[in-house]
Amino acid sequence: MAISLSSLAELYTLQRRYGEAEPLYQQALQMRQKLLGDEHPAVATSLHNLAFLYKSQRRFQEAESLLLKALAICDRLLGPQHPDTISTRKSLENLKAAMNRKS
Repeated sequence: MAISLSSLAELYTLQRRYGEAEPLYQQALQMRQKLLGDEHPAVATSLHNLAFLYKSQRRFQEAESLLLKALAICDRLLGPQHPDTISTRKSLENLKAAMNRKS
Protein backbone atom coordinates (compact mmCIF):
# COMPACT_ATOMS: atom_id res chain seq x y z
CA MET A 1 0.00 0.00 0.00
CA ALA A 2 2.82 2.41 0.86
CA ILE A 3 4.47 1.75 -2.50
CA SER A 4 1.21 2.49 -4.32
CA LEU A 5 0.70 5.69 -2.34
CA SER A 6 4.25 6.79 -3.12
CA SER A 7 3.85 6.02 -6.80
CA LEU A 8 0.67 8.06 -7.03
CA ALA A 9 2.31 10.88 -5.07
CA GLU A 10 5.25 10.81 -7.47
CA LEU A 11 2.89 11.14 -10.42
CA TYR A 12 1.16 14.09 -8.73
CA THR A 13 4.52 15.69 -8.01
CA LEU A 14 5.56 15.41 -11.65
CA GLN A 15 2.23 16.98 -12.60
CA ARG A 16 2.89 19.76 -10.06
CA ARG A 17 -0.18 18.72 -8.08
CA TYR A 18 1.76 19.25 -4.86
CA GLY A 19 -1.25 19.62 -2.57
CA GLU A 20 -2.44 16.17 -3.57
CA ALA A 21 1.01 14.59 -3.45
CA GLU A 22 2.08 15.67 0.03
CA PRO A 23 -0.54 13.80 2.10
CA LEU A 24 0.11 10.63 0.10
CA TYR A 25 3.87 10.82 0.71
CA GLN A 26 3.23 11.50 4.40
CA GLN A 27 0.81 8.60 4.68
CA ALA A 28 3.30 6.25 3.02
CA LEU A 29 6.02 7.43 5.42
CA GLN A 30 3.79 6.92 8.45
CA MET A 31 2.79 3.44 7.29
CA ARG A 32 6.40 2.42 6.82
CA GLN A 33 7.46 3.86 10.17
CA LYS A 34 4.63 2.05 11.93
CA LEU A 35 5.24 -1.29 10.20
CA LEU A 36 9.04 -1.24 9.91
CA GLY A 37 10.27 1.19 12.57
CA ASP A 38 12.11 4.47 12.09
CA GLU A 39 15.39 2.77 11.12
CA HIS A 40 14.61 0.95 7.88
CA PRO A 41 15.74 1.55 4.29
CA ALA A 42 12.11 1.84 3.15
CA VAL A 43 11.62 4.67 5.64
CA ALA A 44 14.68 6.38 4.18
CA THR A 45 13.10 6.04 0.73
CA SER A 46 9.92 7.69 1.96
CA LEU A 47 11.91 10.51 3.54
CA HIS A 48 13.81 10.96 0.27
CA ASN A 49 10.55 11.04 -1.72
CA LEU A 50 8.98 13.65 0.54
CA ALA A 51 12.17 15.70 0.35
CA PHE A 52 11.93 15.65 -3.46
CA LEU A 53 8.44 17.11 -3.19
CA TYR A 54 9.63 19.83 -0.81
CA LYS A 55 12.53 20.68 -3.10
CA SER A 56 10.09 20.97 -6.00
CA GLN A 57 8.13 23.46 -3.90
CA ARG A 58 11.32 25.33 -2.94
CA ARG A 59 10.80 24.30 0.72
CA PHE A 60 14.53 23.79 0.98
CA GLN A 61 14.96 23.67 4.76
CA GLU A 62 12.31 20.97 5.14
CA ALA A 63 13.81 18.99 2.27
CA GLU A 64 17.29 19.24 3.77
CA SER A 65 16.12 17.96 7.14
CA LEU A 66 14.48 14.91 5.55
CA LEU A 67 17.45 14.15 3.32
CA LEU A 68 19.82 14.31 6.28
CA LYS A 69 17.65 11.78 8.14
CA ALA A 70 17.44 9.54 5.08
CA LEU A 71 21.20 9.71 4.54
CA ALA A 72 21.90 8.81 8.16
CA ILE A 73 19.65 5.73 7.88
CA CYS A 74 21.23 4.66 4.59
CA ASP A 75 24.77 5.16 5.87
CA ARG A 76 24.09 3.12 9.02
CA LEU A 77 22.12 0.29 7.46
CA LEU A 78 23.40 0.03 3.90
CA GLY A 79 26.87 1.55 4.02
CA PRO A 80 28.38 4.49 2.16
CA GLN A 81 28.82 2.67 -1.17
CA HIS A 82 25.26 1.38 -1.51
CA PRO A 83 23.35 2.87 -4.49
CA ASP A 84 20.58 4.22 -2.22
CA THR A 85 23.14 5.94 -0.01
CA ILE A 86 24.91 7.42 -3.01
CA SER A 87 21.60 8.59 -4.51
CA THR A 88 20.55 10.24 -1.26
CA ARG A 89 23.93 11.93 -0.88
CA LYS A 90 23.68 13.23 -4.46
CA SER A 91 20.16 14.55 -3.81
CA LEU A 92 21.46 16.40 -0.77
CA GLU A 93 24.29 17.90 -2.82
CA ASN A 94 21.82 18.99 -5.52
CA LEU A 95 19.57 20.53 -2.90
CA LYS A 96 22.44 22.49 -1.38
CA ALA A 97 23.39 23.74 -4.85
CA ALA A 98 19.81 24.90 -5.38
CA MET A 99 19.84 26.61 -2.00
CA ASN A 100 23.06 28.42 -2.91
CA ARG A 101 21.57 29.59 -6.21
CA LYS A 102 18.57 30.96 -4.35
CA SER A 103 20.69 33.12 -2.04
